[in-house]
Parts: sequence; structure tokens; C-alpha cells
Amino acid sequence: HRRPGRAMMAGPEPGGSFRHCLARLSALRLQPGSEQPSGGRRTELHLLLDQLISDSCGPAAVDVCALLVQACQLVHLDQAHLVSKVCQLIYHLLNRFQVTFDEQNLNFLLFYCISSLKQCSSWTHVEVLQALAALVYNNGPKCQKYLPDLLGKTGLLVQFSDSAQPNMELRTAALHSMANLCLSVPGQPYLDEPYRSVCFQTFLSVLQSSKTSDVDDITFCVLLQNALKGIQSLLNGGKMKLMQADQLGSLLAVLKKCMFHGLPGLSIEVPAALYPAPLPQYDKRSPVKQEQPEPAASKTTGNRRKKSKGKQKKGEFAEEGREDLCDTGKESIRGVDMLKLRLGDTCASDAACVPAGKDHLSSHCTSWKRISSSESEYSDAEGGIQSKTRSYQAKVRQGALACFLSTIKSIEKRVLYGYWSAFVPDAPGIGSPQSVSLMTIALKDPSPKTRACSLQVLSAILEGSKQFLSVAEDANDHKRAFTPFSVTIASSIRELHRCLLLALVAESSFQTLTQIIKCLANLVSNAPYSRLNPGLLTRVWNQIKPYICHKDVNVRVSSLTLLGAVVSAQAPLPEVQLLLQQPSSSGLNSSGSGTPHRFNSSEQWRKAPPLEGESPDNPAGCTSPEPCWLIRLCISIVVLPREDSCSDSDANFPSGSVYEPSPVRLESLQNDQQILCITLLLGLNHSETPLVKAAAARALGVYILFSCLRQDVMFVADTANAILNSLHDKSPNVRAKAAWSLGNLTDTLIVNMETMGQSFQEEFSDLLLLKMLRSATEASKDKDKVKSNAVRALGNLLHFLQPYHVANPRFKEAIEESLQALISTVLSEATMKVRWNACYALGNVFKNTALPLGEAPWTTQAYNALSSVVKSCKNFKIRIKSAMALSIPSKRECYGPTEQFCQIWDALVEALQKSEDTEDFLEFKYSASLRTQICQALLHLLSLAKSTDLPLIWRTITANGDAIKSYVLQYMKCGIEENEAGTRTDLCERERKLKGAIEHLSGIEKQVEGKAGLRVCGYLEGILTNHANATELTKS
Repeated sequence: HRRPGRAMMAGPEPGGSFRHCLARLSALRLQPGSEQPSGGRRTELHLLLDQLISDSCGPAAVDVCALLVQACQLVHLDQAHLVSKVCQLIYHLLNRFQVTFDEQNLNFLLFYCISSLKQCSSWTHVEVLQALAALVYNNGPKCQKYLPDLLGKTGLLVQFSDSAQPNMELRTAALHSMANLCLSVPGQPYLDEPYRSVCFQTFLSVLQSSKTSDVDDITFCVLLQNALKGIQSLLNGGKMKLMQADQLGSLLAVLKKCMFHGLPGLSIEVPAALYPAPLPQYDKRSPVKQEQPEPAASKTTGNRRKKSKGKQKKGEFAEEGREDLCDTGKESIRGVDMLKLRLGDTCASDAACVPAGKDHLSSHCTSWKRISSSESEYSDAEGGIQSKTRSYQAKVRQGALACFLSTIKSIEKRVLYGYWSAFVPDAPGIGSPQSVSLMTIALKDPSPKTRACSLQVLSAILEGSKQFLSVAEDANDHKRAFTPFSVTIASSIRELHRCLLLALVAESSFQTLTQIIKCLANLVSNAPYSRLNPGLLTRVWNQIKPYICHKDVNVRVSSLTLLGAVVSAQAPLPEVQLLLQQPSSSGLNSSGSGTPHRFNSSEQWRKAPPLEGESPDNPAGCTSPEPCWLIRLCISIVVLPREDSCSDSDANFPSGSVYEPSPVRLESLQNDQQILCITLLLGLNHSETPLVKAAAARALGVYILFSCLRQDVMFVADTANAILNSLHDKSPNVRAKAAWSLGNLTDTLIVNMETMGQSFQEEFSDLLLLKMLRSATEASKDKDKVKSNAVRALGNLLHFLQPYHVANPRFKEAIEESLQALISTVLSEATMKVRWNACYALGNVFKNTALPLGEAPWTTQAYNALSSVVKSCKNFKIRIKSAMALSIPSKRECYGPTEQFCQIWDALVEALQKSEDTEDFLEFKYSASLRTQICQALLHLLSLAKSTDLPLIWRTITANGDAIKSYVLQYMKCGIEENEAGTRTDLCERERKLKGAIEHLSGIEKQVEGKAGLRVCGYLEGILTNHANATELTKS
């Protein structure tokens, strides 16, 4: 795909010769008889076009437009050679210079190219299609009127790209044009659905095809690259939704095939489609046939070289998050000897690294061989053909991985995880071959850029996988007849640790090394270590510590990120506590490589030796007056001057940040150290570097949770002002972190209100509270990552308001706007997390008795929004939270008039009957919880009902009494079926709710004409009697 260059180039007279040619073209056009140029004029036109194609001068953009239009006007379609040259000129100029066309000129040139394809000889079509591809690049929205000619049922691009097309060069050029048409332009309309489908099927059929003997490798690679780029553009356009399982399965199958295209020593067979396994029963591997590398490929141990240290390869960059990683030339050989040298004792035995009985090291001998320039085909005697082929094959693999990354962003994670085993490694059984996965590429691919791409994809899969991975659990019983899903996932997690740590010690590219560490950080952030056998974090910790001193700044920063993820592991884990108590110099050196400090086995952390300067009588768990080495490290990074080189001192480290709280609590620091940490964070919150500012904002959100700080009104106020500053930052990442911290801060406001009473509320600034309310309302209109925490904060702030706030005219408008923001968010098409938080926030609002709930106009809107969600939302968790919110008001008047009260009742009854209606089987596991919450809400409403409500309630019971009765009995019975610890309490609580409703209704029955109250009361008594009888039968 073309990459536009600069429109102007330096020179003594920029564009001088170009303008001279433009003037000659104009003169030719003005000469009489230019409609049918003579032989002499045709020769002059040939020479002029040749000169323009070969000219290296940089014209102005307007000159390019004028020249191309004039050239096309001079060259008629019956002059095939001239048409070919004009198209070459279009391709040449648009690939070299950035040109913006007005609509008139673009339409003229497009019409010229399309007419040429229809009228000119077939031998010109490749050049014409190349020109067309250059014209439509980033101009797709302006080409709408020509789409039927290009992408219709008999469209030119559809015909030329068909699998029956014998001319492979023509087919490749057509695919190139089609892929460029699919590029989206921000703010512009995208391709309509029929055209998107045509393009997707065309690209997919190309990727599914096999190379025939008459097609050379490079041409086939270019064909695949164009198809992959086209699918990626469709997915990035945001309109292509892979909703059909067969469509997604077919795409993932061809992507997996292309990921390994031309990978030396590896050949795999992939079925036409991959099929997802239902996650609760996901115990089998994907049916993918795989071939192992040829045995001959592993016979390289006799000619190994050790990697030279400290020499960065050419073309590598030191930019954080740079995606365009260089695929640079020379790679050193990596053999098992070097692997053992770098790993040291960390993987000295199988017991420490892999499950018992599985020798993975030997199976990866070839994984660690990188072909050096002297041994590879890059220096062969065949003129570099094989070198060029390898390069094109690597680009296919990179294109497939980039396309896979776009696919991951286009589908829901719960759908993606159905294909987990097809792309994520699992420890092979005894005698079984190692499955091919993304880690195969990360370990075996000779291209550092491709390795980095595979790690980016793996990171995207692992990001947000905490819920999926939470089922993992190491098996204690080895005699089972089958492997449970939880054990399979645990095995996969351990294999990911093993492979990533192998990649870590063997990687030489700094960019790829950064990606490995980032991938490890994502894995550590989501893995349930409390359910796994200990030792995994110890190995990660010991192997990452040397990289804190690495010469590359991105490696150092990502290493700190990984350490932050380790200390954030939930529990907190004793393993992490002991790691933090290691001496500060443990495992660190200045080279960035070398053997880390290690324990003798994966279990050694349980009985760690005394620390330096500590007597054996003083256990390691005792708090030392000296803070943890990691805290000192982070402080030194921020306080001390930045240095380009590294030494053994803790002071000389790159810029970093503080992450979630570690097991070493803030309270353990001395007072001056606490003040230093707080001052640093408040100062860094004003950093001009977005990454630093985002990390500081998040760290403040962590600090506000410490009990020693949250009760300090001045600290809360300072933190609130700092967070609000970040909430208005131009960086989306900074705003997202600030919104999360604002949510935490408002949580502490509620805790302080409940524990400290009015004293805290009176000390807290009204102006600051108003500012927080307005900022959170504005943030609720931001992107979903910001919005989800902004609505959480709004619920807390509205709960925190006191009567004098509500009565204050300055607060009135802000309160109304914030409530409208919550209501609109509940009904929006935002992500499920955002809507769940909005329902939760409304429930918080209902807890505030100072608000005019039941009287204000927004009350009806709020109840209607929650009633709509509880009946029809596809996500059962949101339904549960909306039902919970509807059951929060404690007084009947809060529900408003009878009509509104009964509308809520009817909505809950309808929701109860629909509690098993879902197309997504994964939602069924929440249906019991949904019914429980709805039944509680119904009983709550009955316990508050007025005499005027009962006729309408009875009408609903008359129509749906049997269904309601069965669900309420099931709700009552659930208390008995729970575990023994909560049986009596839960059962008594549910019986108490039902009896409370009966007692309330019997007290008002005399006020109701027609005895509706008596009938409702009798209906409930019948349910209670049936429950009592069923309980007696169970006991007997």
C-alpha cells in the first residue's frame, strides 16, 4: 500500500522542471488537432511522460492535480501505450507525493481509469488498476458513485479478483485496489453493507486458497498481504461485525494458517473453520492438525555462538509503545547452552519450570535458533531471491497478526475465549507434540518484528481475561479419568509463564523484549495466583529484576510495570510479601542480563532465610523500620536526576510510576516518608507526560483508600483537586485513570459519612463538592472507559449530598444534569460495565432521603429507565442491579403515585417471567440470582403498598398468579439448599420478608373496597403455607 511522501522537496528550484513539463503539456493541448494527435505529437507526448515518470523533482500538490488531469485529457483510450504510461504516472506521483484531490478532479480521474478498464486492451489493466489503487487510497468516501462499477455483482474489481482469474498479477492489482477502497476515513461515511460483504468474501476466499505450482512465492505473498490488509481495513472501519460463528471461525482459521506462512522448519494444516467450545464444557483441544518441525532442523547444536552483550541492532528505536517495530537484519544463534546460561538455577530442573514428567526444554531446541547472517539464505549465491522470499513471507505473517489484532478488538472477549486453545499454548501430555500457538511464533520466528506482533496479539487476548482465567485451579488429584476445565486453564497459565520466561532470556531485540515484558505484565495482572501452586511469581520476579537496569528505557519502564503487576496480585500473597522483603541488591546488576537472585525451589519462599542484618530470632514477617526496596526504588526514580547510564545503585533508574497498593502498607512507612510519597504524587499529577500523569492519577486513587489518609479532610480535598485536573486532560488514558480514582475518592466520601457522621460532611468544601459533581457529569459523556467510573462517582456524590446542598440554588441545576446523565446512561447503548455502574449509581441516589424522590419529575424517568432495563436488557447482571435499585427506596411516597408504583410492580412481574429468556447460554448462570433479586423487590413493594395500590396489584396477580407463586416458592426454597453456614439466617430472612408483607397487607385490608387487600393477603398466606409444608416434608 502506498505511503504518501512529502509534497515538496528541497532543491535549488523546487518543482521547476515539473512546471516546465506542465507548461509543455498545456501547449500540446492548445495546439490545433489535439483531439487526435499526430505521430509527431504522440512521440513528444511519450517523451514527456517518460521524463515526468523519471523526474525526481518535488512538485506542488496543485501542480500534480492539474498535470494528471491534462495528461488524461490528452491521451485517448484508443492509444493503449499512452494510457499505460499515464497510469504509470498517476501511480508514480501519488505514491511519492501527498496529494489531496478536489471532488471534480478525482471523479474525472476515476472515470478515466474505469473507462480504461472497460475499453483498453487487457495488457494495460495491471497499470490501470495500480493507478486506481493509488487514486482511491484514503478517498473511499468520495468514490461512492463508482462503487457499483467496481464492487457490484459484475463489478470490475470483483471480476478481476475472482479465483478463476488466470492472470495472478492482475488479480493482485485488483485486490490492492479493493483493499484501498475499504480504508476508512474518520468522520466520513463508510462502505454500505452489500459492498462490505462482497469485499470480505473476496478477501476470505483468497486467504483460503492454496498456492499453485505456476505461481511464484513472492506473487502469492503479495496476494495474501493485500487480502489481509483488506480484512483489517474492514474490521478497523468499525462497521464489520463478525456475528456469525461460521464467518468468524473461517476467518480465524485462515489467520492461523497465515500466521505461520513460510515459517522455517514448520508446516501446519488448519481446517477450513475453527469452532468455539462452550466455555463451561471447554475441556477438549481445538481440532487442529499440526506438524512438528523436521528433525533435521534441530541439528544445529554443534555450531552455536553466544550473543554479544550491549550491542543494539541497527534500526531499533526507543519510543514507548512504537508499533512499527523494525525487522532488522542480523540475529545471533540461540542454543540450549546459552539458554541454560541465562536461566541459571531458575529452570535448572523440570520440577521448577514445567509439570512433572514433561521435558519441554528438549522440544524447544530449535525454538532458540536464530539464523545469523553467515548461515542464512540471506547471503546465498542465488542473487538474494530466497532472502526476498523470506522477507515477503514475514510480511504475510505480520499482516495476519495485525489482522488478528483487529479481529480481537471487533468481537466480545467471551466469544474470543471460545477459541483460546487454538492460539494459546497448553502444556502437552507425555509423548504428545507441542501445539502450535502464538508463542510458537514468539519463540521461533527469525523476524523480531513478527515476534513482537505475536506478543502484541497475545497481550490483547490476555487483557481483560481475569474473569475467564479465574476458574483456573491446579489439580491435586492426579488420578482423575478426565481433565477438568479449571485444570486445563491452569496448565495453560503455567505454560504461558514458562514460554514467556524462555523468550525473555533469549530475546536480543529491545523492542521485542519490551513486548515480552508487557505481555508478562498482562498475564500477571489477570492470573488467579491464589488458586495456583506457588512459585510462578517468584520466577517472574527473579528474572525481571535485572532488566530494571537495562540500557533501553522502554525495557526499564515495562519492567517496572511488571513489578507493579506482581505486587498488585490479589490476596495478598505470602509469596509476594517475602519477595518484597528480599535485600534491595538481590538479583540486580548493571548489565541488564545475568542470573537473578533465586530460591532453590519453587516452594522455598515459604521458608525464606532471615534478611540481611536480621537475626534468626527476628522472623522475616516482622515489619522493619526500613521501607521495602521497591518503594525506595520508585522514590529514587522520581526524586533523583535522570541519568543515561545505569549502575548498581538504586538511584539510577528510568522514569517510572507507582501502582496499586502492595502488601507493604503505607502505614508501615515513617511519617516523613509518607509525606514524601504524597507530595511526589500530587506534584507528578501535573506532569506534561501523559503516561506519568495517568500513573500519578491512578496512584492517588489507591492512596485515598488507605484509612490513615481518607479521614484527613485536607488530603481528600487536595486529592480531589488533583484528580479533577487530570479528568480534563486531553489524553483519554489520563482521563480514564482519573475517573477511576474519582470513583474511589467518592467511595471514601460515603464511608466517611457513615463512620464519621456530619463532622466530615460539614468540613468538606461545598464549592469542591459542586465542582466534583459538574466534572463527573461532564465525564459521563466521555468514552466508555471514562464514563463507567464517572457514573459511579455521580451515584456516590448524589448520595453524599445533604439537605442544605439540595436546597442550595447553585446545586439545583448540577443535580438535575447529573440525574439526567445517569438516566440516559442506563438506557444508552454503552458497554455493559457502564450501564451496570449507572444502575448501581441510581440505587445509590435512592438511598439519599434528602432528595425529593417521588416528587421531582426526574423520579418518573429514573423508574421508567430501570423498569425498561429489568425487563429487556440482554445482560442479566444489569437486570439484577436494576431490580436491586428498584427495591432500595424505604418509604411508599418515594415511589410516587399509584400508577407509577403499579408500573414498577408490573415491570418486575414481567421480568420475573422472562428471567429464563435469553439467547446467550452464558447468561443462564445468573438467572437464579435475577429471580432472587426480583422476588425480594416484589416483597419489598408489597410491604410498602397503600390501599389504593392493591386493586391494580391484584389484577396482575389474577393474570399471572401461578407463575408468581412458583417463582416465590422457588425463592423461599433456595435458602434451604444453600450451605449450612447460611441456611437458618437466610431462610429466616426470606420468611421474615414474606410474613412482613402479609402483616402489612392485613393491616390495611379494611380500607380497601372489594376486599382486594384481603385477596392479596390470602394469596401470600397460601404461598407461605405451601412453603411450610414443603419444608416439613424435606425434614421428614
